[in-house]
Amino acid sequence: MARRASRRQRERQRALALIASCPDGCPEALMVAHGFSIQFMIDLIGDGLASTTEERIHGGRTTLEVTRLRITDAGRRALGT
Repeated sequence: MARRASRRQRERQRALALIASCPDGCPEALMVAHGFSIQFMIDLIGDGLASTTEERIHGGRTTLEVTRLRITDAGRRALGT
């Protein structure tokens, strides 16, 4: 059980470091590309370690909705920065 908690903690630290490295917020797609599941991101948000913002990006006739994760103060404390 301790091994599982330790792995989860390392993944949490890795996710928070990635989010913190993106000054404008880390796109959800980038988080997924780094192996984080949607449920994992929801857990970070639910734990108060990250928040989300949504934006629309227009390119010609195409509009994309982008969700970005931002680290919270609690997330920075958990990260140790």
